Amino acid sequence: MGTISDDTFSANPKLADDDDPDSEDISPIEQVRLTVLNTDDPSLPVWTFRMWTLGVFSCGLLAFLNQFFSYRTEPLAITQLTVQIAVLPIGRFMAAALPTRQFRIPVIGGDRRFSLNPGPFNMKEHVLISIFANAGAAFGNGNAYAVGIIDIIKAFYYRNISFLAGWLLVITTQVLGYGWAGLMRKYVIEPAHMWWPGTLVQYCPIAELKKTNIEIRIEIDWPDNTEFKQPPCPFSAKALHEKETKRMSRAKFFVIVLVCSFAWYAVPGYLFPTITTISWVCWAFPKSVTAQQLGSGMQGLGLGALTLDWAAVSSFLYSPLLSPFFATVNVFVGYFFIIYLAMPIAYWSFNLYSANKFPIFSSHLFTAQGQAYNISEIVNSKFELDLGSYQQEGHIHLSMFFALTYGFGFATIAATLTHVGFFYGKEIYQRYRASNQGKEDIHTRLMKRYPDIPIWWFYVMLLGTIAVSLVLCIVLKKQVQMPWWGLLFASAMAFIFTLPISIITATTNQTPGINIITEYVMGIILPGEPIANVCFKTFGYMSMAQAVSFLSDFKLGHYMKIPPRSMFLVQFIGTIIAGTINAVVAFWLLDSIPNICNTALLSADSPWTCPGDRVFFDASVIWGLIGPRRIFGHHGDYKAMNWFFLIGGLGPFLVWLLHKAFPKQTWIPLINLPVLLGATGAMPPATPLNYNAWCLVGTIFNFFIFRYRKKWWQRYNYILSAALDAGVAFMGVLVYFTLGMENVSLNWWGTGGEHCPLAACPTAKGIVVDGCPVF
Repeated sequence: MGTISDDTFSANPKLADDDDPDSEDISPIEQVRLTVLNTDDPSLPVWTFRMWTLGVFSCGLLAFLNQFFSYRTEPLAITQLTVQIAVLPIGRFMAAALPTRQFRIPVIGGDRRFSLNPGPFNMKEHVLISIFANAGAAFGNGNAYAVGIIDIIKAFYYRNISFLAGWLLVITTQVLGYGWAGLMRKYVIEPAHMWWPGTLVQYCPIAELKKTNIEIRIEIDWPDNTEFKQPPCPFSAKALHEKETKRMSRAKFFVIVLVCSFAWYAVPGYLFPTITTISWVCWAFPKSVTAQQLGSGMQGLGLGALTLDWAAVSSFLYSPLLSPFFATVNVFVGYFFIIYLAMPIAYWSFNLYSANKFPIFSSHLFTAQGQAYNISEIVNSKFELDLGSYQQEGHIHLSMFFALTYGFGFATIAATLTHVGFFYGKEIYQRYRASNQGKEDIHTRLMKRYPDIPIWWFYVMLLGTIAVSLVLCIVLKKQVQMPWWGLLFASAMAFIFTLPISIITATTNQTPGINIITEYVMGIILPGEPIANVCFKTFGYMSMAQAVSFLSDFKLGHYMKIPPRSMFLVQFIGTIIAGTINAVVAFWLLDSIPNICNTALLSADSPWTCPGDRVFFDASVIWGLIGPRRIFGHHGDYKAMNWFFLIGGLGPFLVWLLHKAFPKQTWIPLINLPVLLGATGAMPPATPLNYNAWCLVGTIFNFFIFRYRKKWWQRYNYILSAALDAGVAFMGVLVYFTLGMENVSLNWWGTGGEHCPLAACPTAKGIVVDGCPVF
């Protein structure tokens, strides 16, 4: 599920008064009391024809679209919000149009009755359809993480992996975390103090099927003591389905914007791709390397770069319309500091790591002479590092920005842990104690009406998935390289981290990742085997992330009073459907599009550049093939980057000391170093163009329009985001099937890319690179 800033909800939510005689009938968390209804109607049908039809279709559609767009230069990700909005009128229509006749189904123990239309389209159906859709969007990740392994094997290493091995890899890594997540439900779902702030954002639009006023306001104390309020709920009193005469309905607005978005995307998506990256500084200085390094939105620092393509606005960072303005400010401050202060100083002032021998902004790997590193030359027939060839080719070098991203990534991990510890540690401890000692709240008591999930379901899933994974690692080891002990080690790491990270997420809405930790550990233990490293990372990191997503969705179902067994089956079935479609689409595109992901052979206007997979491939080389000892250890050129761990760990401690020393300065606790240091965590594959557009659009809508046209914002802002996403997605698929597959293309200035050919040039003396001037 997508995340929101921890500032969206108060860091220290108020508890109900224990002396209040009515406190047993309300939640002890104020935000939950203001948002979640403490009533339930157990008579509402759940297993309906509408739910299955719309749920499975939504899951499959999002899985297809997100996998399809993941290979494109601007990989649009369609989230469950679009489905939440779109299925409401469809569900209403089905409730009005389908026959109400009941059918008798003979079963053991007596006949059952079934109807295509059991009554009005209800909230619980809507929730389960949204859960199906969330599974189709890989719980906010777009597509299954393990598909990246298939991509790099086929498109970057130019090796083969069978569909069976790829499919098993995708399914097992997606399902593995569900087993132990189920075993931890009683610790992080049932207790009221484990309140999962992010689920309240998902609750709001669906809850509008109930005719209630639901509105939350967030109060943030700015340095000048002004008050900034923003309701996280997309909708207020009346829902999409309401009838109005004075203003345009949300459903009509959604359709109009979708049609406009659909029509417009034909321009940047096919007719005039150059407007995706309007790097006007390059056009003004066509012969200046420095100017193009500064102005290129794709290969430089993006100074002044703009876009007229919604896909570029919402790629990598997701829709800026969904991000609270305070979160946008945090990201912009961190982005500005790293891109426009740290980068120029490191590149031009100090020339760190011989930075001017390489492009200023690139996710590629290079030789000491600034040439692209030929990874195929150092991989032997066993798909392992050829040490002799590596010593002959020389060390791998990174662009200045790529090196700094790893440093800031190290700092972000350490800062997240210490920030959570100092600012939320006491709260987490108190809530964990309260969750064990406190009484059941109203929501937990209401859920007791429904049969719980038998514990043996989770044991069977856990043991079955591990058994299938062991078969994959033993029988198909040549394709995945993962030793059986590596699987067990990765599973143990994920299991150990799942409970504490779930508690952190359930109380602070911050989710520390362990992806760098897993690849670092495996790179030290088993260097020279790139696919073993990414498999270990995926089993260790992704299974933990899936467990947290499973628990988060389960908390949403807890608030919505969805029968637990229904939630479990929808999540499981949705994950299998989505993973299968992801794998099928991946193999189809990798086998059908010539030179996919190979930017050296693709035309300038080709969208199939696979920026995310390029970074995933580089990680497999750095952590797996070469190993961290030869990159960040004593034998590597970037060992100083390890100091970022210390810097990141100490930073929040210093902020905490300032806060304790000057408690009246309310702006000090707003300094969120994990957000600031991790602001550019999506770069690469994201580019400065994406950040410029995301921050600009987010500021326009979530500051200016919110402040001066609040009613319009509250009514249409989230609808606009969902409709723009849907329009781009459908036109992108249509263009490919009608023109791309037939190789029908245009050739003019507007299809020639961003026209910054010198942005990727080195500026060191004597470095010769094709297409670049020699200094």
